[in-house]
Amino acid sequence: MSNTSKSLLVQGYEVVIGFETHAQLATQSKIFSRAPIAFGAEPNTQACAVDLALPGTLPVMNQGAVELAIRLGLALGSHIAEHSVFARKNYFYPDLPKGYQISQFEIPVVQGGEVSFFLGDEKKTVRLVRAHLEEDAGKSLHEDFIGQSGIDLNRAGTPLLEIVTEPDMRSSAEAVAYAKELHKIVTWIGICDGNMQEGSFRCDANVSVRKPGAELGTRREIKNLNSFKFMQQAIDYEVRWQIEEIEDGRTIQQATVLFDPDTGETRAMRTKEDAADYRYFPDPDLPPLVIAREWVEQVRAGMPELPRQMAERLVRDYGLPEYDATTLTQSPAMAAYFETAAKASGQAKLVSNWIMGEVSRRLNADEGDMAAVPVSAAQLAALIARIADGTISNNAARQVFDALWTGEGSDVDAVIEAKGLKQMNDTGALEKIIDEVMAANADNVAQFRAGKEKAFNALVGQVMKASKGKANPQQVNDVLRQKLQ
Repeated sequence: MSNTSKSLLVQGYEVVIGFETHAQLATQSKIFSRAPIAFGAEPNTQACAVDLALPGTLPVMNQGAVELAIRLGLALGSHIAEHSVFARKNYFYPDLPKGYQISQFEIPVVQGGEVSFFLGDEKKTVRLVRAHLEEDAGKSLHEDFIGQSGIDLNRAGTPLLEIVTEPDMRSSAEAVAYAKELHKIVTWIGICDGNMQEGSFRCDANVSVRKPGAELGTRREIKNLNSFKFMQQAIDYEVRWQIEEIEDGRTIQQATVLFDPDTGETRAMRTKEDAADYRYFPDPDLPPLVIAREWVEQVRAGMPELPRQMAERLVRDYGLPEYDATTLTQSPAMAAYFETAAKASGQAKLVSNWIMGEVSRRLNADEGDMAAVPVSAAQLAALIARIADGTISNNAARQVFDALWTGEGSDVDAVIEAKGLKQMNDTGALEKIIDEVMAANADNVAQFRAGKEKAFNALVGQVMKASKGKANPQQVNDVLRQKLQ
């Protein structure tokens, strides 16, 4: 793409993005049959007569799938429809055995709601249109066949909740932040395992561009984005492509496109259909779905504390900044780890800094997650207590943390003792070192007294060097400044 296109993206065009996310529901069986939904099974071993659409078979609604939909609606502040209807979405594809997909159209089970998240320090909110229940299709297999394709119907009938947003997002970064927040919510409340590689959580991004204030442009739908990294790359490429097409005088055609991570480009797969093309009509084999208020309240009573509620509590109870609280509620495991360490150490902000800093850094390097952190919350609390009481410096604390992480030690005090990391807190010994440093660095002393603050930092560095890093930095600053003045 040309540099002109990039500048137009910033200067002349507004990006408009809406999302459709398919979350595979964490049930034991399919949405309209008792067939299992185990991932990775041999082709066509997880499909029964209902999934294969054999004559005379009838669908039966999975109550567990409905309950999980209710949970999402409650988490997002949506309206749970007391009466909703299933419809047949008609299209013909080899992996759709019935020739139609059972979905919801006019009256979905979950209506409205919103997802709020932070983009940097700015709070954003994306409005939801709906979330509706539907069945998944099968899968066409090409790579294992020579000169022909095969059909695996293991996924056919797998329960999905399709979550549809308004076109409220204005950048790829905002879209990715929304997707991450939604991913956090569905895994937090236990309705989906969120495994993007296995297709349990996959997103379709509807992307268009327009001049500010103009009507919405023609959208192109990027299908099956199963990675946050690829999601951002795909949207950015699609935006640049659409702007360049418009600038060259061409018209954007509504289409479904795929993203190729090898080339970093999107390519058209088929002309995008509208709702009328699917010829929706109520499914005669399924009665309307009726959800009693008592059932909704029963589900509400069993809901966990939600991420946004917990974040508000962490701000209120621990005095954390809102950014910290939002970051610490990325997963139940991280939130529980923080609370355990904060209560044990009494140093909530310091615990937060360490989790967002050293703990997250090591997890990213090891490609691990909070459930497998080798340093327990109790160990982190003990380490932070030693920082707070002045026993060790921050630099020494990192050495102790590394030893705990690698299994070199398990007891914080024992590691401090073994490595000789305890800070010097003897004022008399420190004053002697400072006197010697001042005598040996008369030029720096004169420069500081002449108003050059940098000379003070140089003297601090010499004191820390002379004490072999064991002097308390704050104590060094206080005593040295007192002597210099």
